[in-house]
Amino acid sequence: MDDNIILFPNDKPSRADAVRNHELLLETASRLFAQEGVDAVTMSAIAKAAGVGKGTLYRHFSDKAELCHALLDEAMRGFQEETFARLRQNNPPAQTLRWFVGQVVHYVTKHNALLVEAAASGGGEMLRHPAHSWWRQTILALLQRLCNQRDVSYLADVIYVMLDVRVINYQRETHGYTVDDIVEGLLAVLEPFLS
Repeated sequence: MDDNIILFPNDKPSRADAVRNHELLLETASRLFAQEGVDAVTMSAIAKAAGVGKGTLYRHFSDKAELCHALLDEAMRGFQEETFARLRQNNPPAQTLRWFVGQVVHYVTKHNALLVEAAASGGGEMLRHPAHSWWRQTILALLQRLCNQRDVSYLADVIYVMLDVRVINYQRETHGYTVDDIVEGLLAVLEPFLS
């Protein structure tokens, strides 16, 4: 697997004041989201608390979903780096896949509110977003190492879709599954391929 971090493109150079405003908006949004919850905070409230105009806010982030993606960026980078370091260790692919599935479920749980907001505006777009589709690429690469003679792309899709924040929330809220239950269930689906 390529070790390039797959995140958000930044096509335009930024002026120093624009960079400061960008960071200020992220810090303000993060603080307000932690205090009041992502659902309760409006874009107007973020602009007001940051002491900038709405135009400044919308030049940086077209909507709250884009702002949530930006807040998720740093955590996602750390997770990607940890995953690539793990892949370079050349542990058995079954062991790495078990670890990875567990880590994704914990990541989704930890960043639930931001992921829900990001997913709400895009429908299935979240699954196609490069910041998340690398999960599928990682799962597929590990399954291919385990099952070198079989096509496992559909299985990778099944596991990947089950890691979507909306699916995990459905399982937790509707069926009362714990995070451990979800991880164990996903690993049970994979077990025939892990032995």
